[in-house]
Amino acid sequence: MKKWLTFFLLLPSLNGMAQTKEEQDINAIKTIMHQQQQAWSNHDLEGFMKGYWKSDSLTYYSSGKVTKGWRTTLDNYKKGYPTKATTGKLNFQIDDIGKIDEDAYWLMGQYFLSSDSGDANGTFMIIFKRIDGEWKIVADSSC
Repeated sequence: MKKWLTFFLLLPSLNGMAQTKEEQDINAIKTIMHQQQQAWSNHDLEGFMKGYWKSDSLTYYSSGKVTKGWRTTLDNYKKGYPTKATTGKLNFQIDDIGKIDEDAYWLMGQYFLSSDSGDANGTFMIIFKRIDGEWKIVADSSC
């Protein structure tokens, strides 16, 4: 009887500690953003691209231009940021995140890039989708 009483007394506190599925999803997405930030700052563009869906359907939109494809996006990053000095240090600020459905979220935020080539700051909106059990960026719009 004493064991059951202890269990029922602890149950409310255990429920408060457990994360909801949505909180788990959001934390997983934030982890990917943090990993991308670190990879970029280490001039690891392939590591940065691990957060993206490795597909020809990946969509990137910036400066009025739509780019399709994971390889094309990586090649564009390599061309635009060929050295550690050009990639510099990247920081993200996540301003808002919302659920689209069970397997998709949108994320809005700001990026802050400081490098020897000059600083660049702007905003972004990203769509994450759960693909084969992993969160991947399927669409990215930055300005």
